[in-house]
Parts: sequence; structure tokens; C-alpha cells
Amino acid sequence: MIQLSQSALSEVQRIKSKSSNPAALLRVSVRQGGCADWYYTLMLDDAATSDDRVFTYEGIDVVVDPNSVPYLTGLNLDYSEDLMGGGFRFHNPNAVSSCGCGNSFSVDAAYP
Repeated sequence: MIQLSQSALSEVQRIKSKSSNPAALLRVSVRQGGCADWYYTLMLDDAATSDDRVFTYEGIDVVVDPNSVPYLTGLNLDYSEDLMGGGFRFHNPNAVSSCGCGNSFSVDAAYP
């Protein structure tokens, strides 16, 4: 479903260790909007709902709501730092285009 690079796993573990709930889940989703139709959201969540899909990667539970699953299937989540600072990078095979910020994307008009 979603793959996390080693650097993304390390950053999520670092963020979780500083949160009030170190056992929190990483919620990855998409929302309509942004500069290219859809944008990604990442957040820590205390619990999954009964409809969520939960994936575990090296001790990190990743939660995806059912509406986001078609847009995130095959997503590779990475983390890197550059001169502008650090950030998560989304490599999505479902995106037909992305905006310059890398957090917003478009899919084929017939999708899903």
C-alpha cells in the first residue's frame, strides 16, 4: 500500500518520541484542494476507526481512511533535508502532475 523510506521512518519515530502519545498512529490522507486538485495530510492520531486500513512498518502504524486509499496506493513517503529545511516528500504513482511544493497533485479525470 504505502512504503516509507528509512529516513521517513526515522523522522516519524523522532516526532512520535516528542509527542504526548508516543504510541500514536501516523495518519496519511488526501483532501480535495491545494494548487493541483488534491493535497496530502500527515498527522499523529490516537486511534484508528473501524473503516481505516492499518499498515505496520518497522513498528510504525500507518493509518489510511477508505476515501484516501485509491489515491495513496503505491505511495512512497520519504523524508529529506536541504537548504530550505527538512520535509516529507511524496512519490505517488497515481499522480499525473504535482505542484512545485510537492504536497499537491492531480490525478486522471476518470480516477478513481
